[in-house]
Amino acid sequence: MKDESLLQAEFSHNLSRYWLMSGVIALSMTLVGIPLLLIWFPLGLWVTQRYIDNMSAELTTSKLIVRKGIFTRTENTVPLDKITDMALIQGPLMRLFGLHKLTIETAGQSGAGALISLVGIKEVEQFRTQVLTQKSLLTEKYSHSSADVSESDASLAYLQEIAASLSRIETLLDSQKMSPL
Repeated sequence: MKDESLLQAEFSHNLSRYWLMSGVIALSMTLVGIPLLLIWFPLGLWVTQRYIDNMSAELTTSKLIVRKGIFTRTENTVPLDKITDMALIQGPLMRLFGLHKLTIETAGQSGAGALISLVGIKEVEQFRTQVLTQKSLLTEKYSHSSADVSESDASLAYLQEIAASLSRIETLLDSQKMSPL
Protein backbone atom coordinates (compact mmCIF):
# COMPACT_ATOMS: atom_id res chain seq x y z
CA MET A 1 0.00 0.00 0.00
CA LYS A 2 1.41 3.37 -1.04
CA ASP A 3 1.48 6.06 1.64
CA GLU A 4 0.15 9.11 -0.20
CA SER A 5 0.29 12.70 1.00
CA LEU A 6 -3.09 14.08 2.08
CA LEU A 7 -2.29 17.50 3.55
CA GLN A 8 0.68 19.85 3.86
CA ALA A 9 0.58 22.40 6.71
CA GLU A 10 1.22 26.05 5.96
CA PHE A 11 2.72 28.39 8.53
CA SER A 12 1.51 31.90 9.37
CA HIS A 13 3.48 34.97 8.33
CA ASN A 14 3.01 36.22 11.94
CA LEU A 15 5.16 33.38 13.28
CA SER A 16 8.40 35.23 12.55
CA ARG A 17 7.07 38.35 14.30
CA TYR A 18 5.94 36.28 17.29
CA TRP A 19 9.39 34.69 17.73
CA LEU A 20 11.07 38.07 17.21
CA MET A 21 8.86 39.64 19.89
CA SER A 22 9.47 36.71 22.26
CA GLY A 23 13.20 37.35 21.93
CA VAL A 24 12.71 41.09 22.54
CA ILE A 25 10.76 40.38 25.73
CA ALA A 26 13.35 37.89 26.99
CA LEU A 27 16.27 40.24 26.24
CA SER A 28 14.49 43.24 27.74
CA MET A 29 14.21 41.51 31.12
CA THR A 30 17.95 41.73 31.75
CA LEU A 31 20.37 44.64 31.72
CA VAL A 32 22.82 42.67 29.61
CA GLY A 33 20.10 41.81 27.11
CA ILE A 34 19.05 45.40 26.34
CA PRO A 35 22.20 46.25 24.30
CA LEU A 36 21.85 42.88 22.54
CA LEU A 37 18.50 44.03 21.12
CA LEU A 38 20.43 45.89 18.39
CA ILE A 39 21.91 42.58 17.27
CA TRP A 40 18.73 40.58 17.87
CA PHE A 41 16.51 42.45 15.41
CA PRO A 42 18.45 41.74 12.18
CA LEU A 43 19.86 38.40 13.35
CA GLY A 44 16.60 37.22 14.90
CA LEU A 45 14.62 38.15 11.80
CA TRP A 46 17.00 36.20 9.58
CA VAL A 47 17.18 33.15 11.91
CA THR A 48 13.42 32.91 12.47
CA GLN A 49 12.69 33.19 8.75
CA ARG A 50 15.25 30.48 7.96
CA TYR A 51 13.72 28.24 10.62
CA ILE A 52 10.21 28.76 9.26
CA ASP A 53 11.42 28.01 5.73
CA ASN A 54 12.76 24.66 6.97
CA MET A 55 9.58 23.71 8.87
CA SER A 56 7.00 21.38 7.41
CA ALA A 57 4.22 19.13 8.62
CA GLU A 58 2.78 16.58 6.21
CA LEU A 59 -0.16 14.27 6.80
CA THR A 60 -0.10 11.02 4.85
CA THR A 61 -2.56 8.15 4.87
CA SER A 62 -0.81 6.47 7.82
CA LYS A 63 1.58 8.95 9.47
CA LEU A 64 2.42 12.54 10.32
CA ILE A 65 5.85 13.74 9.17
CA VAL A 66 7.31 16.85 10.84
CA ARG A 67 10.56 18.45 9.68
CA LYS A 68 12.32 21.42 11.25
CA GLY A 69 15.68 22.91 12.15
CA ILE A 70 18.41 25.15 10.78
CA PHE A 71 21.76 23.69 11.81
CA THR A 72 20.47 20.39 13.13
CA ARG A 73 17.53 19.30 11.05
CA THR A 74 15.14 16.78 12.51
CA GLU A 75 12.44 14.70 10.93
CA ASN A 76 9.87 13.04 13.17
CA THR A 77 7.57 10.44 11.69
CA VAL A 78 4.63 9.62 13.91
CA PRO A 79 2.31 6.73 12.98
CA LEU A 80 -1.26 8.00 13.28
CA ASP A 81 -2.36 4.99 15.32
CA LYS A 82 0.21 5.93 18.02
CA ILE A 83 -1.13 9.48 18.54
CA THR A 84 -2.89 9.75 21.92
CA ASP A 85 -3.46 13.51 22.17
CA MET A 86 -3.30 16.64 20.02
CA ALA A 87 -3.68 19.74 22.17
CA LEU A 88 -4.03 23.37 21.10
CA ILE A 89 -2.31 25.92 23.35
CA GLN A 90 -2.52 29.68 23.03
CA GLY A 91 -0.71 32.03 25.41
CA PRO A 92 -1.34 35.80 25.64
CA LEU A 93 1.40 36.71 23.17
CA MET A 94 0.20 34.02 20.77
CA ARG A 95 -3.35 35.43 20.96
CA LEU A 96 -1.94 38.85 20.08
CA PHE A 97 -0.44 37.39 16.90
CA GLY A 98 -3.34 35.00 16.19
CA LEU A 99 -1.22 31.85 16.63
CA HIS A 100 -1.65 28.47 18.32
CA LYS A 101 0.78 25.80 19.44
CA LEU A 102 -0.21 22.27 18.42
CA THR A 103 1.29 19.59 20.67
CA ILE A 104 1.27 15.93 19.72
CA GLU A 105 1.64 13.17 22.29
CA THR A 106 2.04 9.51 21.44
CA ALA A 107 1.65 6.14 23.09
CA GLY A 108 4.94 4.85 24.39
CA GLN A 109 6.79 8.16 24.31
CA SER A 110 9.39 8.61 27.00
CA GLY A 111 9.42 11.64 29.26
CA ALA A 112 6.81 14.20 30.12
CA GLY A 113 5.39 16.70 27.67
CA ALA A 114 4.68 16.58 23.99
CA LEU A 115 6.71 14.61 21.48
CA ILE A 116 6.18 17.30 18.85
CA SER A 117 5.24 20.98 19.20
CA LEU A 118 4.33 23.09 16.20
CA VAL A 119 3.65 26.81 16.46
CA GLY A 120 1.94 28.91 13.82
CA ILE A 121 0.14 26.46 11.56
CA LYS A 122 -2.44 28.29 9.48
CA GLU A 123 -5.98 26.98 10.10
CA VAL A 124 -4.63 24.81 12.91
CA GLU A 125 -8.07 23.59 14.02
CA GLN A 126 -8.77 22.19 10.54
CA PHE A 127 -5.29 20.60 10.40
CA ARG A 128 -5.85 18.96 13.78
CA THR A 129 -9.33 17.75 12.75
CA GLN A 130 -7.93 16.32 9.50
CA VAL A 131 -5.20 14.40 11.38
CA LEU A 132 -7.68 13.02 13.92
CA THR A 133 -10.14 12.07 11.14
CA GLN A 134 -7.41 10.21 9.24
CA LYS A 135 -6.39 8.49 12.50
CA SER A 136 -10.01 7.36 13.00
CA LEU A 137 -10.25 6.08 9.42
CA LEU A 138 -7.01 4.16 9.85
CA THR A 139 -8.11 2.70 13.19
CA GLU A 140 -11.47 1.69 11.69
CA LYS A 141 -9.72 0.06 8.74
CA TYR A 142 -7.43 -1.94 11.04
CA SER A 143 -10.36 -3.05 13.21
CA HIS A 144 -12.26 -4.26 10.12
CA SER A 145 -9.22 -6.10 8.77
CA SER A 146 -8.63 -7.75 12.17
CA ALA A 147 -12.32 -8.73 12.25
CA ASP A 148 -11.86 -10.26 8.79
CA VAL A 149 -8.84 -12.17 10.09
CA SER A 150 -10.78 -13.49 13.09
CA GLU A 151 -13.65 -14.56 10.80
CA SER A 152 -11.10 -16.24 8.57
CA ASP A 153 -9.55 -17.98 11.59
CA ALA A 154 -13.01 -19.15 12.71
CA SER A 155 -13.75 -20.48 9.21
CA LEU A 156 -10.42 -22.30 9.14
CA ALA A 157 -11.07 -23.88 12.54
CA TYR A 158 -14.55 -24.95 11.40
CA LEU A 159 -13.14 -26.51 8.21
CA GLN A 160 -10.48 -28.35 10.24
CA GLU A 161 -13.24 -29.69 12.51
CA ILE A 162 -15.21 -30.91 9.44
CA ALA A 163 -12.06 -32.55 8.01
CA ALA A 164 -11.41 -34.35 11.31
CA SER A 165 -15.04 -35.52 11.44
CA LEU A 166 -14.85 -36.83 7.86
CA SER A 167 -11.64 -38.63 8.71
CA ARG A 168 -13.35 -40.35 11.67
CA ILE A 169 -16.29 -41.35 9.43
CA GLU A 170 -13.91 -42.82 6.83
CA THR A 171 -12.08 -44.76 9.52
CA LEU A 172 -15.38 -46.06 10.88
CA LEU A 173 -16.54 -47.08 7.37
CA ASP A 174 -13.23 -48.80 6.67
CA SER A 175 -13.46 -50.74 9.94
CA GLN A 176 -17.03 -51.85 9.07
CA LYS A 177 -15.87 -53.11 5.64
CA MET A 178 -13.14 -55.19 7.30
CA SER A 179 -15.35 -56.90 9.86
CA PRO A 180 -17.80 -59.55 8.54
CA LEU A 181 -21.45 -59.27 9.45
